[in-house]
Amino acid sequence: MKRRFRLVTPFRVRPDVAGEIDFHMEMRARELIAAGMPPEEARREAAARFGDVGAVTAACEATRQGQLRERERADLLRDLWQDIGFAARTLRKTPVFTVAAVLTLAFGIGANTAIFSVISGVLLRPLPYEHGDRLLTVTQPDGATGAPDMAFSALEVADYRDRSHSLDALAEYHSMAFTLLGHGDPMRVQTGVVSASYFDVMGIRPLLGRTFREGEDAKGAAPVLVLSYEFWQHAFGGDPTIVGRTFEMNDRVHTVVGVLPPIPQEPDQNDVFMPISSCPFRSSPQMADKREMRMVNIFARLRPGASVVDARRDLTATSSELHRAHPESFPNGSRFSVTASLLRDEMTRRARPTFLVLLATAGFVLLIACANVANLTLARRLQRQRELAVRAALGAGRGRIFRQLMTESTLLALAGGVAGLLVAIQLTPMLIGFAARFTPRAQEISIDWRVLAFTFVVSLACGVALGSLPGLADRQNLVSGLKDGSAASTSGRSGRRIRGALIVSQVAIAFVLLIGAGLMLRSFVNLVRVNPGFDPERVLTARVDLNWTRYDSTAKVRAFTNALLARLGETPGVVAVASASSFPLNHVQPFANTFLIEGRFVPKGEPQPSADAQAVSPEYFTALGIPLLRGRVFTETDRDGAEEVAVVTAGLARRYWRDREPIGERITFDEGKHWVRIVGVVGDVKQYGLEQEPTAGIYVPFDISPVNDLRVVIESRGDPAALEQRLRAATRDLDGMQPVTEVETLVRLRDDSLASPRLTTLLLGSFAALALLITTAGLAGVITFSVSQRTREIGIRMALGAERMSVLALVLRQGLGLVAIGLVLGVGGALLMTRLISGLLFQVRASDPLTFAAVALVLLMVGILACLAPARRAATVDPTIALKGA
Repeated sequence: MKRRFRLVTPFRVRPDVAGEIDFHMEMRARELIAAGMPPEEARREAAARFGDVGAVTAACEATRQGQLRERERADLLRDLWQDIGFAARTLRKTPVFTVAAVLTLAFGIGANTAIFSVISGVLLRPLPYEHGDRLLTVTQPDGATGAPDMAFSALEVADYRDRSHSLDALAEYHSMAFTLLGHGDPMRVQTGVVSASYFDVMGIRPLLGRTFREGEDAKGAAPVLVLSYEFWQHAFGGDPTIVGRTFEMNDRVHTVVGVLPPIPQEPDQNDVFMPISSCPFRSSPQMADKREMRMVNIFARLRPGASVVDARRDLTATSSELHRAHPESFPNGSRFSVTASLLRDEMTRRARPTFLVLLATAGFVLLIACANVANLTLARRLQRQRELAVRAALGAGRGRIFRQLMTESTLLALAGGVAGLLVAIQLTPMLIGFAARFTPRAQEISIDWRVLAFTFVVSLACGVALGSLPGLADRQNLVSGLKDGSAASTSGRSGRRIRGALIVSQVAIAFVLLIGAGLMLRSFVNLVRVNPGFDPERVLTARVDLNWTRYDSTAKVRAFTNALLARLGETPGVVAVASASSFPLNHVQPFANTFLIEGRFVPKGEPQPSADAQAVSPEYFTALGIPLLRGRVFTETDRDGAEEVAVVTAGLARRYWRDREPIGERITFDEGKHWVRIVGVVGDVKQYGLEQEPTAGIYVPFDISPVNDLRVVIESRGDPAALEQRLRAATRDLDGMQPVTEVETLVRLRDDSLASPRLTTLLLGSFAALALLITTAGLAGVITFSVSQRTREIGIRMALGAERMSVLALVLRQGLGLVAIGLVLGVGGALLMTRLISGLLFQVRASDPLTFAAVALVLLMVGILACLAPARRAATVDPTIALKGA
C-alpha cells in the first residue's frame, strides 16, 4: 500500500536528470575537442553554451515528476476500476452471502441514518432565526412552590429591559385564545400577544407583507395581525392576497399586515399574533400598572460577545434590586429567582434525553450488524483461501490482495448504505410524528446533505472496518493453502477466537438493548395499569372559550353555562353533564394557588399552602367517576349568594391536615377577604399526566366562580363521540358566534397521553428485536461453519466410539459458552447504559432484577435454538463419509 500510494520525490528524479545533463555536456565537449579545442577549454565552453545547470535541472525535474505522477495516477485509477469490477463479479458469484450482508448492514445503517436525521434536524441544526444562537428565554421560578415560571408583570419587563447590560434586546410575549370573525364560521385562534419589537428580537422575517412596526403596541394604535404560516395554509388555503384583509376580534376590526414563514414556535403554537395594545387584558390599566399581575414571558437577545452566564448574572442582580425596592410585590414565603436559557436548548429540552437514547440504541444495532457481517466475511475468506493462495503464488503481493479485499468490503458496505438510506426514508415520516410530541422543531427533520454525508461516512467506516479484519495469513501461509486439506488449518485458533469474540460482543450488545426495551416495556405496562383517579370511558370533552368582550361579566358567563348544561342534559343518552375550568389530561399546565387555613399562622418567610384550584359544576364528579370519600360534593344550592364552599382531594387533606378532618374548616385565597368552607373530600386525580403524581387540588362551585374558558364534560350511555353534533348545535342555538373546539373523548386523551412512551417503547423494542434476530443468525452461522470445519474431527470422535448425544452436547456447549460469556459482559454493560433511560422509566428501577433475569433467559433460549440445528447436523455425521471426505 505504501509503495502504491507514495508520492514521487525529487530524489527519484534527480539522478536521472543529472545523468542526462552530464551526458549532453560531455558530447558537446567531445565535438569541440574534435574541432581542435583543448580538452579543458572545450569542457568550459560546453558548460557555458549549456547555460544555468541548476535552472535546467529544476525544470527537468519538475517535468519528469509531473509525468511520473500522472502515470502513477493513471495506474492507480486503472487498478481501482479493475478492483471494483472484480469485486462486483466476485460478490455476484456469491448471492447468498452478498444479500445477507447487504440486508444486515441496511438495517443497521438505516436505523442510524433515520435517528441521525432526527438528531440533525432537532439538536444540531441552527435555529431558523437570525442570530438564533444568541436568543434566550427568561423565566422566574419560585423555589417555594416549585413552579417553573411565575411569569413577569409589564413593569418588571420594563425594568429588565432598562437595566440589562448583557442583553441586546428584549421582548415580551404571552398567548391567549380569542374568537376570530369575518371568515365563515367563528374560529377560535390561539393568539400570541407580543411587543412590537418581538419579531425583530427573534430575527423573524415575514413571508408576505410585514411584521409589527415601532409604536403599533402603543395605546390607541390601530389593531393589526400577523398570521402564522400553518394557520394561513389550513384556514385560508395559502391565499396570497390575505395581506390587507380585515377580521373582527374582541369587538375591534383587525387588519392582516403579514404572514410568517414556516418556523417552529416556542412555547406555544400560535395561529395569529397581535400587539399588546390589542389585547383587552394586557392593555388594561390593572395589568399595565401592577407589579403583582404577572402574565407575560420574556424573550431576549444577547449582545455580541456576551454569554448566557453574563446574562444570568445580570438578571440576578436586577432581580435582587427589585426585591429590595418592591418587597410588597412578592408573595410571603416565595423564593422568586430569575434565570435565562438558550432558546435552542429550551426547545429541545424534553426531546434530548429520548433522542440520545435512541441514537445510542441505533449505534448498538449497527455494531451488532457489523459483527455479524464480519463473521460472514471471515467464513467467506476461509472458503476463498485456495483462491487467494493461487493469486499469491502467481505473484500478487500482500498489499495488492489486501486492497482487493478492502475494495470488496467497501463496495458491500456502500451497497448496504444505499439500502439503509431507503430504509431511513421510509422511517422518516413516522419519526417526524414521534418527534413532534417532544419539540416544535420536528418539521425540520429531513434527509438533507448532512444525513447523506453521515450515511456515506458510516458506510465507508463499516467497509474499512470489515476490510481490515485480521486473519489474512502471510504470503507463506497463502502458498501453503494450495495443498489439499489446508483449509482446515487456516481456520485454526486465531480464526475461531475472532469469530467467537464477535459473537460474544453481539450477545453482550443484544443483552443491553433487550434490557432497555424490557425496562421500557415494563414501564409502559405500569403506566397503562395506573389508576388515574377517574373513569375515562364514555366521556366526551370540549372547549367553549367564550368571547371576552361579549361575556364580560360573571353573570353572562353563568347564564350561558347554565343554559348550555340544561340543553345538553335533556339529550337522550346523556348520563351527566358538567362545566369546569379544566379536566384531566387536557394539556393545561399546572398553576399553584396559595391559600391560608383559618386559625393557622404562617410565619414570615415560610411558604404558604398551595393547591391546584378548579371551578366545577355539581355533576362533574359523577361524569368523571371521581369517588366521594367523605362529606358531600356540590349541589344546586351552592350558588352565588350562598356560603362559599369547596371540596378538596385526599392528597391535599393528608398534606395539610394530616390526621385531622378538614371537613368544616375554612380556607381563604385572598388573605381573609372571602372564606370558603370545606364540605367534602374526593379521591386523588392524575390531572396533568398518568406518569405524574396525583394533584393536590381544591374544587370550588362553577356557579360561584365561573370562567370564560369553559370546558364541558359529558358522560353518555353509548358512544360519546355521537354527542358532538348535539353539543355544537346547542352552542350555536345559544350563540351563533361562539365556536366549539377541542372536542375529544376522554379515552382518546388518555391514549394520547400514552402515545409518547408507547412510541419510545416501540422503537427501542424494534431495535432490540432486530439486534436479537441478527445475533441469532450470526450465532447459528458461526456454529454451522464451525461444524463444517470440524467434520473430520467429529468423524474421528464418532469412529472412536463417541455417542451422538456427546457430539450434540459438544456443539451445544461451544455455542452456549459464547452466549454465557456474552451475558456476563452484557450485565455489566446494561448496568452502566440503563442509567441513560432511568429518567424515562415509570415505577421500575433501572436495575430491575426481574427484567435482567427474563432477558437472560430469553437470550439463553434463543442461543439453544440457534445452536440446535447445527448440533443435530453434527450428531448425524457418518464417520466413514467424513473420514473419506477428509
